[in-house]
Amino acid sequence: MKKIYLYIIVAFMAMNGCYDLDRSPFDQLSSSTFWRTEDQCKQGLMGVYATFKGTDLYGKQFLTDINSDVAVGYDQYEALILGTATPTTGFLNGKWQNGYNAIQGANLAIRGISSSEIDEETKKIFIGEAKFLRALAYFHLFDYFGGLPIYDETTNLETDINNLDKPRSSAEATREFIMKDLEDATQAGLPDKWDGANYGRATKSSVYALLGKVQLHNKDYQAAINSFEEVLKPQYGHSLHPDFAELFTPAGNGSPEAVFTIVNIGNIGQMYGMPFAFYAGTRNTRGSCWNNTVPSTGLADMYEYKDGRPFDWDELFPGYTTNNDVKERVWRCLSTDDGTKILEIPEEAQTIMDMYEQRDPRMSATLIMPYTQYLGWYSNAPREMDFYFAKKADGGIVGLNEANGFMRNNRGGWETYFWRKYVPEGDWDGTATNREHTPVNYSIIRLADVYLMLAECYNETGNQDKAVEYINKVRARVDMALLNSGPAHLEARTKEEVFNRIFKEKAYEFANEGFRDSDLRRWKLSHTMLNKDEFGITGKRLLTRKFNKDRDYLWPIPSDEIEKNESLTQNPGW
Repeated sequence: MKKIYLYIIVAFMAMNGCYDLDRSPFDQLSSSTFWRTEDQCKQGLMGVYATFKGTDLYGKQFLTDINSDVAVGYDQYEALILGTATPTTGFLNGKWQNGYNAIQGANLAIRGISSSEIDEETKKIFIGEAKFLRALAYFHLFDYFGGLPIYDETTNLETDINNLDKPRSSAEATREFIMKDLEDATQAGLPDKWDGANYGRATKSSVYALLGKVQLHNKDYQAAINSFEEVLKPQYGHSLHPDFAELFTPAGNGSPEAVFTIVNIGNIGQMYGMPFAFYAGTRNTRGSCWNNTVPSTGLADMYEYKDGRPFDWDELFPGYTTNNDVKERVWRCLSTDDGTKILEIPEEAQTIMDMYEQRDPRMSATLIMPYTQYLGWYSNAPREMDFYFAKKADGGIVGLNEANGFMRNNRGGWETYFWRKYVPEGDWDGTATNREHTPVNYSIIRLADVYLMLAECYNETGNQDKAVEYINKVRARVDMALLNSGPAHLEARTKEEVFNRIFKEKAYEFANEGFRDSDLRRWKLSHTMLNKDEFGITGKRLLTRKFNKDRDYLWPIPSDEIEKNESLTQNPGW
């Protein structure tokens, strides 16, 4: 780590509550020329917030879902699925570098603001924000790499950039450092809420939510309960967004469900979003995108009926789960040989469409399913796209495409579901103008997550009734049948039954948000679930997952960093 190139992006908060940016990079902000006025201190602090959009920090965090049971993908992050990642794999190095860029940005802000002559109350708040951001970056890296070299504000990049050679601290010491930053931030006078012009800055509830998450990861369940219950106090104003699907569109920006969120903009002249469309959208999406990540068939099959009954394909079509001929009969439409027109749809299609209507509403809000439509984009205009799998009269498979109004997978031969969550419909009334800058805020922590983490803590401490209460708050938002409300299929009384509900509910609620991989690793379930073949909708094998129990629960320390800092040790098995 002898060379960490820190780019501080100086950011201002516009009156509409979004970041209005001067995106000029600086190798350093000298304490002798900056950090003098309140405005300068705020600008520098906003630059630290901006670093969290880093490509391999949170910029493409949603892609990590492919290393879990809810998604599958190719190209970027594919090495995680196949078990072929090495200490030289690019995104691993990017995660480390982007994380330490954020950390050093926070250190620079803490040191600069501390030496400024601004009002002491304002100074205290600014430093509290910077410590929250530093804790967030360290915790993110800690989740993937384990114990870390700890650099605080005493590290001065202006003088020490060639001497960043500390060894890794233990996991316990790293966690203690993170907790101390968060405990300091709780006493920093952060507001319960910011006004619209400052939306996106850390609040007191942001700090308590992250503190609770760190405590949960450390299995300190009672302490986590105390932290999460603090987030729920009325003065913070958090509530579930009434429309789940809307939450992941521009209409959901500014929702009180967000406990801590990254603010995104995508309009022409304000390209400051994240690449959801690019990697989760399809060739049918505005900008012609790549669907590097797609929902797994396992996720689609996991969604319950609205009354809470588990879904079973064999109830609809006997033999479906064991016979690919049944899948072909159910899904394959007859088209013209050139794929310009669908001639015949299987009679089973209506049964499938009726079934979709009976399932958990989060399924259709999160996934694009066969026999449904998606408002895409073609020839610089919105166009309704139909989703079919097709064959010719002789049985040969036909590739459909957007030029004829059909959806297609960018990965040749893959027949999968697609993401609807975070993916623009049309151009979202002119706001989605660039596939690399999707204009939807990205919540690192939202209230539904606090509810389910709190449920997990109550379950672990033996209070199953309280755990179910919080699970039901999440289910009620989408009018799902409540647990323990009568039928046997809704029973959740024991610790194991309640955990199974939390396990599923987090899949329904957070798919394509980039946190499932972390949960599976934390629960030590990855090696039991991720060593298998992955299949598409029509039964074709997509790839074979591999997860090494003795190695893959932590990522490798990048080789480049070990070469720069010989005191770094490698994680086991790498």
